[in-house]
Amino acid sequence: MRSRVTLVLAVVAVLLGAGLLVPAAYARLAGDAASGGSGGGSVAAPAPTPPAPPTLAAGPVTVDFKGEFFSWALMDRESGEISGSKNLASTSSTESMIKAWFAADYLRQLGDRPLPAERRKQIAAAIRDSNDDAANALYGAVGRAATIKRMVGTCKLTDTKPGNVPGYVGWWSFTRMSPRDAARLGDCIADGTAAGPRWTKLLLDEMSKVRGSTAAKDQKARSGGGRWGIIDGLPQSIVDQGPVSMKNGWTPLNYDGNWHVSCLAVTDRWSLAVMLRYPLKSGLNYGAQICASVATQLVTPQPGAALKVPQRPAGKL
Repeated sequence: MRSRVTLVLAVVAVLLGAGLLVPAAYARLAGDAASGGSGGGSVAAPAPTPPAPPTLAAGPVTVDFKGEFFSWALMDRESGEISGSKNLASTSSTESMIKAWFAADYLRQLGDRPLPAERRKQIAAAIRDSNDDAANALYGAVGRAATIKRMVGTCKLTDTKPGNVPGYVGWWSFTRMSPRDAARLGDCIADGTAAGPRWTKLLLDEMSKVRGSTAAKDQKARSGGGRWGIIDGLPQSIVDQGPVSMKNGWTPLNYDGNWHVSCLAVTDRWSLAVMLRYPLKSGLNYGAQICASVATQLVTPQPGAALKVPQRPAGKL
């Protein structure tokens, strides 16, 4: 009798031991699976994706502008999309902004021939110092009014027309262009269409070396400082990505009592144009500040913006 009771108790003990072993083993296996089989109790967090470098992108722009005309356009050079103000197809005078095209047209027609030293100096002067005499020499070399027609065809512009201001017929500075077309012109220069494959780098390099401020000491009768506007609205994080090529145009005109200011800047990623007409009493620096403000508002992401990390609801994986 005692032996039978002992046997029964032994069987019960075995069964109980097996019942306890199975849940413990299952729990251990589950823990190993969750930790990659290492036996640890934590999971390594995935490495954070580095944020995209800042750029200019379509977005709202608000300025307290007091004047006759304000318009802007931004081209995303990767997609070709153009955004901007509602009147981005309306036109104003290019002023000296168009000098970049005269240089491009000359260089493209030059092709593989060597660049004469005198023309090289004229291109540098027309771009870096916005020198009118150098620009006039290039304008004559590319056929005067014929170059405007080539610009429209070569860069596929849709709103641009020769200037027709009474008393100033034929003046290249009064060429009518929209900010939309100016952004296209910047892209046309940067992608090599305007100046051709051999000379595009030279032209963009000259446009990155524009110098001089809006100060009276930098503004001469036949040339002027033109490094202001869009470039002043860019954070260092964009400037450091590579050269910003630019060409501004600006003239105080008595015939309508306005400053005519045209700002253009282009990089590998975008082309931005801002065009203005406003009262002479406001001064050149006013227009430069408006151009800078547009650029600043289009910076994406905005400098100092906090990185938003999605939060999981408590208790959920």
